[in-house]
Amino acid sequence: MSEQPVGRGPIHITLQTGPRLTRPVPPEVVEALLSAQITATAGERSGFQLAFDLTKTGALSRRLLPEGFFDPKTRVILSVSVKGTAEVLLDGLIVRQEVGASNQPGHSTLTVTGEDLSVLMDLEERTDRFPNLRPSQRVARILAKYADYGIEPRVFQEKIEQPPREQLRVEYQTATDLAYVTDLARANGYIFFLEPGPRPGRSTAVWGPEIRIGQRQHALNVNMDANSTVDQLTFAYDGTAREEPQARVQNPATRDTLLLPQPDIGPLRPPLGRRATPALRRRTLSGTAKKESEQAQAELLARAALSADAISGSGSLDVNRHGYILRPRELVGVRGAGVTYDGDYYVKSVTHNIRPGSYQQNFTLSREGLIARSGTVRP
Repeated sequence: MSEQPVGRGPIHITLQTGPRLTRPVPPEVVEALLSAQITATAGERSGFQLAFDLTKTGALSRRLLPEGFFDPKTRVILSVSVKGTAEVLLDGLIVRQEVGASNQPGHSTLTVTGEDLSVLMDLEERTDRFPNLRPSQRVARILAKYADYGIEPRVFQEKIEQPPREQLRVEYQTATDLAYVTDLARANGYIFFLEPGPRPGRSTAVWGPEIRIGQRQHALNVNMDANSTVDQLTFAYDGTAREEPQARVQNPATRDTLLLPQPDIGPLRPPLGRRATPALRRRTLSGTAKKESEQAQAELLARAALSADAISGSGSLDVNRHGYILRPRELVGVRGAGVTYDGDYYVKSVTHNIRPGSYQQNFTLSREGLIARSGTVRP
């Protein structure tokens, strides 16, 4: 990803479309683009919406739309170029088109809506069996089927090992590839998503933990007068968000049940706040007694980690004013919000709103505790 500051330089949009392999769109399509909105969220499918001017005598209404240029399953790649450095924001498929016809000249629009390439994994329910394969090995085998779309898998091994025992059980898939992979991620406290780029036509399918270590993005400054880079930023502390899950396993020989100890979520959620928030809820996981101990431990760890983020933040920024494109699913520092809410956060989601001459981003942040662990953030 680019670390090039935006400054006040021009931002150019590049659009490519095609059935599988793409090529740049005709100039008329770029000229007719009114707005682009792209949303990327941790652990969820990314979506996009592009709006075009549908002038009655234009190429879109007379030729491209009737010829199927914007039909569902058409692949769309959108890149923004900042000071000559391109960054791929979107690689997905159109799933819907809408035409808004107006009596007023110049007000008719074409809106296409789509989702990232993971929609390909959600089009067909499959039945498959995976003898002697760990969860991560099953995911890798499934993702290998989508290499034709330039998707490269990045699969992490589970935090709690679940060695396959074919003599005891064989794992089956009876859902779409996306549903099965997402369920496996959730059962291990992981997330699954597609990251577009770094080049057009390439994507990375990530199955693993949220990345909460490593280099931070450039800080979001708020309430700092001329140094503020964020338009507004709101924080919330939800005391009911965090849970203390309970899980029991059964000894198949004696039929005795055992309550599993509370797991350390540090391997999945390295702390970002100095003062951890307490768990006010206690919830018993169902069905763990019939599972093997490793599976039950993995589900217990996953539930404890996924509910840990009691602190959330939401805001918006102007990319030109901030100087950089804020990226989702990475860390970023906050300055100017006060002792309680300053510090590092995980960027949970980003929505890019691009119009001619304007590039705004709405974002949400999260972490598990209050008060920064360090007195400094990356400027």
